[in-house]
Amino acid sequence: MDLQDAHGWLVEVLNEVSVQFHKVPGSAIFLRYVKSSYQNDPIRSAVELFLFLFAVRYLLSPKYSTSKDRHVKLTEEEIDEIVDEWVPEPLVAPQSSFEEAENEKRPVIVGPTGPKSKLLSGRVVTNVASYNFYNLNGNESLKEKAVQTLRTYGVGPCGPPGFYGTQDVHMETEADIAAHLGTSACILYAQAFSTISSVIPAFSKRGDIIVADKAVNFAIRKGMQISRSSIRWYEHNDMEDLQRVLASVVKEQAKKPLTRRFIITEGLFENIGDMVDLVKVVELKHRYKFRLILDETWSFGVLGKKGVGVTEHQGVSVREVDMLVGSLAGPICSGGGFCAGSAEIVEHQRLSASAYTFSAALPAMLATTASEVLAMLESNPEMLTQVRENTKTMWAQLDPRSEWVHCTSAVENPIMILVLKPEVVASRKLNNSEQEQLLQEMVDEALANSVMMTRLKSMPRGINVTAKEAGWELQPALKVCITSGLTRKEIERTGTVIRHAITKVMKARR
Repeated sequence: MDLQDAHGWLVEVLNEVSVQFHKVPGSAIFLRYVKSSYQNDPIRSAVELFLFLFAVRYLLSPKYSTSKDRHVKLTEEEIDEIVDEWVPEPLVAPQSSFEEAENEKRPVIVGPTGPKSKLLSGRVVTNVASYNFYNLNGNESLKEKAVQTLRTYGVGPCGPPGFYGTQDVHMETEADIAAHLGTSACILYAQAFSTISSVIPAFSKRGDIIVADKAVNFAIRKGMQISRSSIRWYEHNDMEDLQRVLASVVKEQAKKPLTRRFIITEGLFENIGDMVDLVKVVELKHRYKFRLILDETWSFGVLGKKGVGVTEHQGVSVREVDMLVGSLAGPICSGGGFCAGSAEIVEHQRLSASAYTFSAALPAMLATTASEVLAMLESNPEMLTQVRENTKTMWAQLDPRSEWVHCTSAVENPIMILVLKPEVVASRKLNNSEQEQLLQEMVDEALANSVMMTRLKSMPRGINVTAKEAGWELQPALKVCITSGLTRKEIERTGTVIRHAITKVMKARR
């Protein structure tokens, strides 16, 4: 076949292909598209052709198995040897001998917790180790209301609030809390600890800035860790240092893209017991244009004329606080937590807060209990007066009369945090572990005299974490919780027992 014949054959083949192609439905539209595309942008046509051929080749390429045995085969003996040598990393640090001894001696309460509690040994002791400030655990009307709710709604909704977990009592409790605080809206969480640790990462993300008090509690620290934000610390309750840090942040970020900025602090500090200077914090917040997240876990239901919290106590409008977080499991003796603020702040959390989105809703009986307690605080503010009188009585027995300890709590705080005086620690050269051992001996001595108190417990450091990496560490302390369920004489006797226990242990360890 010469060149002319080959050319003629090729023309006939192309003509036949063209005829057959035009018989295909939509071929005319495709040809017009190709011609138009080629005339307007030939490079685009080339790229599309390449992608088409690549797709065809990919679809027609031979399949290969992912289960091919390409790893090194081990004998049964080698597998057993590797398994025997493998040691899993511990989930928690091993217990020290001090912790083991403490666990062996830990008292066990039989029956309900109250001002007078019965132990497993049969002894009845005065209980100043629980958060039963208003003796609500023994309130019969609350029990009756909880039983009625349990019979109506069951134990729990067993579903997240955003799916089928929300019930009418939850919405009523949210409205009750918002009305009690004076905020626009409120959102209810099922766990107190998870509330603040979910609120923080719901608003503060990577690249945002958080300025926090060095003494904030463990739940706040976990929330900041989850958020992956940039953290700046200021010295505990030091407003001058807070101002310095805020000014430094503003100066550093002046020429950078705008980020969200938050101040995070507590109303009554869980680890020290003292109170925030909220008036000054709000002033600095406005001056440097930061948002404020206030954790009122221990001040809600305690401070103010009706237990509204530190805002009522210090005369600060609740609207000055962007996010007000509180617990229903402490002074309120119910369960769960809440975050109150504007309607926009609350609605954002219903889709963005992990503890709300992925956790089962609060049991209905706990929601109704919280609403009942708030109603009691509204109608009977004398509840708070009795606790405050008992707190003053206990203060008179301990802080000014003991030569060994002093109280770091605010005088309004029914949780008294008692630490060894600095001169005692310095003269005896006591480190933290030695202080904890002395304090535990004081707890044991008080229990031997029928008074049950406890120590301030902190979360242990992570495995292989040094003191420098851990940052601020709290000083070991005793914790004494005041309740209105005890009379003035009983409070005086309890304080005397605690003071004598402290003195006896310290004198025995000279």
